[in-house]
Amino acid sequence: MNDSAPTTRRARVRAPELIGKGGWLNTGDEQYTLADLRGRIVILDFWTFCCINCLHVLDELRELEEKHRDTVVIIGVHSPKFAHEAEHQAVVDAVERYGVEHPVLDDPELATWKQYAVRAWPTLVVIDPEGYVVAQHAGEGHAHAIARLVAELETEHAAKGTLRRGDGPYVAPEPEPTVLRFPGKALALPSGNLLVSDTTRHQLVELEGDGETVVRRIGSGVRGFADGAAEVAGFSEPQGLALLEDGSVVVADAVNHALRRLDLATGEVTTLAGTGRQWWQGSPTSGPAREVDLSSPWDVALFGGKVWIAMAGVHQLWAYDPQDGTVGVAAGTTNEGLVDGPAAEAWFAQPSGLAATEDRLWLADSETSALRWVDLDGAVHTAVGTGLFDFGHRDGAAEQALLQHPLGVTALPDGSVAVSDTYNHALRRYDPATGEVTTLATDLREPSDAVLVGDDIVVVESARHRVTRLRLPEEAVRVESVAHRTQRATTEVAPGKLRLDVIFQAPAGQKLDTRYGPSTRLLVSSTPPELLLAGEGAGTDLSRALELNPAVTEGVLHVSAMAASCDDDPANEYPACHVHQQDWGVPVRLGEGGADRLPLVLAGMDD
Repeated sequence: MNDSAPTTRRARVRAPELIGKGGWLNTGDEQYTLADLRGRIVILDFWTFCCINCLHVLDELRELEEKHRDTVVIIGVHSPKFAHEAEHQAVVDAVERYGVEHPVLDDPELATWKQYAVRAWPTLVVIDPEGYVVAQHAGEGHAHAIARLVAELETEHAAKGTLRRGDGPYVAPEPEPTVLRFPGKALALPSGNLLVSDTTRHQLVELEGDGETVVRRIGSGVRGFADGAAEVAGFSEPQGLALLEDGSVVVADAVNHALRRLDLATGEVTTLAGTGRQWWQGSPTSGPAREVDLSSPWDVALFGGKVWIAMAGVHQLWAYDPQDGTVGVAAGTTNEGLVDGPAAEAWFAQPSGLAATEDRLWLADSETSALRWVDLDGAVHTAVGTGLFDFGHRDGAAEQALLQHPLGVTALPDGSVAVSDTYNHALRRYDPATGEVTTLATDLREPSDAVLVGDDIVVVESARHRVTRLRLPEEAVRVESVAHRTQRATTEVAPGKLRLDVIFQAPAGQKLDTRYGPSTRLLVSSTPPELLLAGEGAGTDLSRALELNPAVTEGVLHVSAMAASCDDDPANEYPACHVHQQDWGVPVRLGEGGADRLPLVLAGMDD
């Protein structure tokens, strides 16, 4: 159903119980059931910490969480994609790393995910004070709709006497006294010191060459977006760092969706690019840098005279030109996946690490567990990695080697590259001359970057809150091979015709925005490509007839949907508009008796 009219009747389904083998976090060791939360409006946020869209939703929900703290309980249901994300300590780390200020249920076996028939990260489910599911939203951009629904539920259940106000179950963890807290990236300075992005503390820290002694801190230490002197400047989860030709440092200020400039001599921080707002479909993709929205810039590198940006939030590479102060898309379509070729046609999946040589820009493409590069002509190539669902720790020939969600890449003097193989807790090496992948070091803890210092390599051990100096080894470490596939329930479908319905109901008081043409977009593809006989490609209708190849027994349908809605008030000349978007990867198995319809909920309920 693709209904643009607001509905007065709300479908209600009894909410299944919350179960997770990992137990509860941020509750002071208390365990909760839905019955304990009766009388409150509960928002379940199904997330996994590798997923940039999930991190965007965490930020979208902060205002709602604060404003309705006495009526609303947000519960993060952590539902892992990668093997590492099923480790309990990794979830504990992620909750602190990203400043999650609500209870989190650790569900490593996806038990609650299956009970709620969730198909995508992130997915939000709203449960009313009587314990019924009243709405489901997949993807980003739904905070305004949920805020409106919360206000309606508060009024309705206050009148019925079924709303219970008061303090929620959230209990803040005790802060840990470490010099760094979940550092992200590092940079070797001309002075011999190191500059580290102290991500969770919203600061940059300059360390002496020993990697331990603090020289100075840049930033107030409070999440914010402010230029100025070192002690007052505000960052929000800063990540990548690069030296500019004038000797200053450019900073990828991830959650502020901005590039910042640090004057090393004075400590002064200014803004180079970004508005502080997140880029959405339809926003400008080039122009004066301070006027263009960005989306979770994760790393930066100087290549060909421009600052290239790993724009993790939209699966693209952008470039900032220091000469004319402009910024724009350099490669990628915003579609998530692994597709090589000319820059304008390539697909990326959350690029998170960059390193430049004279003739190549290397990148760690985290969600495809891939090492890729851009050549001087702008063409995109893949060295290691096959797609969104295959990962592991396997050395050997690059075409069969496996990584697990790498976040960093470092160019080595001999032409090879070191990869910070984050979820494998390892430092890997790829040699273009031999096409071989080896392991340089293990027993690191979520390494997210590395920098060369003489004959040593300094690794950012993010989850050990430190930088670690290693001598570059002469020989590789022998590691037992492990291969994984993302574990998700397979949907049984019939071969032949399959009806794909993306369900979108505009929030109450809004309508589809058709002022400038169609307000919806649907893009469909498959792995392997032979799975789809018909129905592939882009269109504006949120329903589509697909034809599945009976000769292909299983595969993945990739579906990307977008819908734009605006306030439905003829008297308002400038209505507020919102974009809702989500990508799904739906594993399917073909067989007689399987379903002939595939509903995916973008917003609303599938009646």
